Amino acid sequence: MKRTNRDLFLKSLKYFAYTMLMMFMAPVVIYQAFKNQTHPWYWPVLIFGILLAIAAIGMGFYSIRVIMRSFFGERKDGKD
Repeated sequence: MKRTNRDLFLKSLKYFAYTMLMMFMAPVVIYQAFKNQTHPWYWPVLIFGILLAIAAIGMGFYSIRVIMRSFFGERKDGKD
């Protein structure tokens, strides 16, 4: 039976922490943008918030991929 790759597991936890940070930051930034629609920085702040939300989704998938690799190892068919 194969053991869990501890270094890769700790790396995945770090990615999960970044994901959680972005998951909470993105709605706050988007809310602040919508709250100040008359401000000249409305569009840059809104775009930044949307990019944070997209990055949080992508980082979530990536961190799940890394944690699965730490538990089960590399794929045998060579695609990963």
